Amino acid sequence: MAMVFDFSGWATKNDLLCADGRTIRRDAFADNDGDVVPLVWQHGHSSPENVIGHALLQNKPDGVYAYGVFNDTENGQHAKALVKHGDITALSIYANQLKQNGGNVTHGNIREVSLVIAGANPGASIEHVMAHGTSEGECAVVYNDDFTVDTETLYEMYDIDKENELSHSDEYYEEDDDMNERSVKDVYDEMTDEQKAVVMYMVGEALEEDEDDYDEDDDYDEDDVEHGYYDMEGDYMKANVFDTDSGWGDSMSHAAIQLYEDKDAIFADAKRLGSFKDSVLSHAATYGIDNIDYLFPDPKNITDQPGWIKREDEWVTKVMNSVTHSPFSRIKSMFADITADEARAKGYTKGNKKLEEVFTLLKRVTTPTTVYKKQKIDRDDELDITDFDVISWIKVEMRGMLNEEIARAILIGDGRSPASNDKINENNIRPILTDDDLFTVKVPVSVAHNADEETVAKAIIRSTIKSRKLYKGSGNPVLFTTDDWLTDMLLLEDGVGRKLYKTVPELATALRVKDIIAVPVMENVTRTFTPSGEVTSITRPVIGIIVNLTDYRVGSDKGGQISMFDDFDIDYNQKKYLMEARMSGALVKPYSAMVLELDRASE
Repeated sequence: MAMVFDFSGWATKNDLLCADGRTIRRDAFADNDGDVVPLVWQHGHSSPENVIGHALLQNKPDGVYAYGVFNDTENGQHAKALVKHGDITALSIYANQLKQNGGNVTHGNIREVSLVIAGANPGASIEHVMAHGTSEGECAVVYNDDFTVDTETLYEMYDIDKENELSHSDEYYEEDDDMNERSVKDVYDEMTDEQKAVVMYMVGEALEEDEDDYDEDDDYDEDDVEHGYYDMEGDYMKANVFDTDSGWGDSMSHAAIQLYEDKDAIFADAKRLGSFKDSVLSHAATYGIDNIDYLFPDPKNITDQPGWIKREDEWVTKVMNSVTHSPFSRIKSMFADITADEARAKGYTKGNKKLEEVFTLLKRVTTPTTVYKKQKIDRDDELDITDFDVISWIKVEMRGMLNEEIARAILIGDGRSPASNDKINENNIRPILTDDDLFTVKVPVSVAHNADEETVAKAIIRSTIKSRKLYKGSGNPVLFTTDDWLTDMLLLEDGVGRKLYKTVPELATALRVKDIIAVPVMENVTRTFTPSGEVTSITRPVIGIIVNLTDYRVGSDKGGQISMFDDFDIDYNQKKYLMEARMSGALVKPYSAMVLELDRASE
């Protein structure tokens, strides 16, 4: 009875860009013309249950056409029903022994055709589904454009042995057993001259093994012989010349979602490897592309030079631009205190002696100190870094950090221990936070020991407004505080849930300050002091500093100039850089700053 095909369609089409970036050119699989190959579900090579039939291949000018037959297995019949109802329409090939010219596939060997949910080749699809009758002896006719033959004609055209290719009768196995009894010489004598030449070439390649690659005295075992490392005479072989999977180029599997089949293994390995990406790459060879990471583009810098991970430094610029700069480094402040009663004007009584007024003279001198940043870089590193100017990049960092340290010293001090050799002397650059009470007024914000954030925020606003009369500095001051304290005040609401202060300028107006500036380095800063007449010190969290920095004078003999020095160490082949400032700093006007401190009552 004639062979009945269940469907026909394009296994692959020529000159179409596939999803994997390759293009199959005309006659790339011409050698498969007339071949019968397994029909597989989703390129499943791990189990025989995935083989659902076979397909006859015909090479055409437009590609490779396939005529498929489903087997009688449960999976084969299930796939047949899917095709019949149009649920599955895509075809795909698995091929190896590829030859490529760039992305163009010019030669290969199709090993199987698969039904797939989605194919990589946009033209690979089922064109016709055969409707079979029930009459015994009926012969199916295959229609495809200009190709119209019956099944028997197809077998005659391509000289296909139906018994050996499509069915496995007892007679076939008996013939196969007879073949096994034939000698190697019998098989060799039946080869054509071309086949004999190929065999001789492969044997010659195997015998060209360099003697240095092995030791004749090395032991070997049966596993070595089985894997082709030694022949049965005990001679070492580099590789098995009859291993058709080695030395023949790449392979291709043209299912767009072959990865779906391997998902369980990939997800399992992802837990072991700790990365889903690494797991996918480790399974790349199972769905068609070895070393897929070679195709990834090289990473590119999004900027010309590395960015900085640093604290917010907008406040540094405002501090450095707001202080008053003097062209001399030694600052002397002199004041006459006329607030005492002795300095008051007096009324005269006839006959009494007139008394002179008495007032106190106050003087403070602030001398300079040196603040510096030092850096070095190997000369070899400087020459090897060619993408950007590393020296200019380092200098930007040095200047930025130097400015931040000076601004920190002006507001709150550098925070280092007095015993540290790196500490900036607070008698030379006087921190506003810890300055004498004549210059910095300390304002406690008193709350209960268990007061919540809302209560504390309200107390800060109230205390700031009420103590504003103590400020005697120039103009309208600025409040330097932290984001946390600022946020607590902005979150305040009235009795119906409306924000009391919608913006920072609204809050600043309420506090009677010009602006509110968040300073990251003020987070968790405290002030420790010992009250007059007491022996126990007190530590209070700092809420903020209110000051007009015009009243803070920074003195330098060169007008605040930052000096930059560089040197080359011949012995160590290093370039060294020093950036420093010789300067002094202090408030020069009494009562020109206020420090807000949180004073929680003891339990």
